[in-house]
Amino acid sequence: MRDKRKFEVIESRQLDHLRVFHDVARSLTTSLELEEILGAIMEKMAQFFGPERWSMMMVDETSNELYYAIAVGQDAASLKGLRVPMGEGVAGWVAATGNPLIVPDVVLDPQWSKFAAAHPELGIQSIACIPVRAADKTLGVIQLLNSKLDLMSEYSISFLRILCDYAAIAIQNAKSVTLIQELTITDDVTGLFNARHLYTMLDEQVAIGKVFSLMFMDLDRFKSINDTHGHLVGSRLLAEAGGLLKRSIGPDNAAFRYGGDEFVVLFPGLTKTAATAATMTIYQDLLSSRFLEGAGLSLRLTGSFGLATYPEDGNTVPTILRAADTMMYEAKSTRNNIAVMGKGLLMERVALAGVRDER
Repeated sequence: MRDKRKFEVIESRQLDHLRVFHDVARSLTTSLELEEILGAIMEKMAQFFGPERWSMMMVDETSNELYYAIAVGQDAASLKGLRVPMGEGVAGWVAATGNPLIVPDVVLDPQWSKFAAAHPELGIQSIACIPVRAADKTLGVIQLLNSKLDLMSEYSISFLRILCDYAAIAIQNAKSVTLIQELTITDDVTGLFNARHLYTMLDEQVAIGKVFSLMFMDLDRFKSINDTHGHLVGSRLLAEAGGLLKRSIGPDNAAFRYGGDEFVVLFPGLTKTAATAATMTIYQDLLSSRFLEGAGLSLRLTGSFGLATYPEDGNTVPTILRAADTMMYEAKSTRNNIAVMGKGLLMERVALAGVRDER
């Protein structure tokens, strides 16, 4: 009779597993939003194990740290923004080694009983920390504290591992989608945004309705470099110029390759005065730089710059583009200049001797 009850309990738990796996699998096939899918996975895990506190931590490969993607329970709000170096603490050790750590009762484990005694404010009774891995690489960890279910049972461990596998699939899918999205908006020569994305961002800026400035830049006499050194060298030069442009404008602005040797910079929130100062910085950076030194060429570049501001110089995407482009062509008449749209036509020409205002 007892064996029959045990079998019934096991069978019931297996059915619970199947229901959970079905729900999670459905989430994976109906959404590509990483946060939504991970939330569904963690919710099922929390329902099954009933932990007092639980979290999903992701690996930031650039800094080699873990950060909290999801945290629920006591002091969860304080974990936002907290980072854990790989190899440090429970989560860091699990992420670095790829090995799970399961302590069903810290009182019965000499190492963890000392840790729990030293940190009574944490109130740790049990720990389960499982790595989320794909292709022998740790993507993150799932951590449960003070679970109400037997963590050492065969079913519990298999359930944890399979849910971690689901989490790994979700993370990999999200990374693939992100990569595809990046490729569709990125210029393959310079690594800057492409013209298609410029139109998208301009539509967004016009919809917001706040001031922004738009700068066009054309590299002076770029064709002669292609003719002299070849198109491969020309492409490398474009890439270096794009890198300088991105560094020069900072993280709050966006740079685009518009086509050929033309570049565009979007300055969200910048008035004409502020954008002119930012354009002057780009102009000086370009003038003082040497390019393709690694190839033994040490080339100099100058540019023709055109600047216009929304909404005073154009209150639609086509009109603001036309205004900035017109200014760039005005600057190209003498090259190595900045032309700024103003009342009528205001030309601020920048020459090697400095800035002079020609009206």
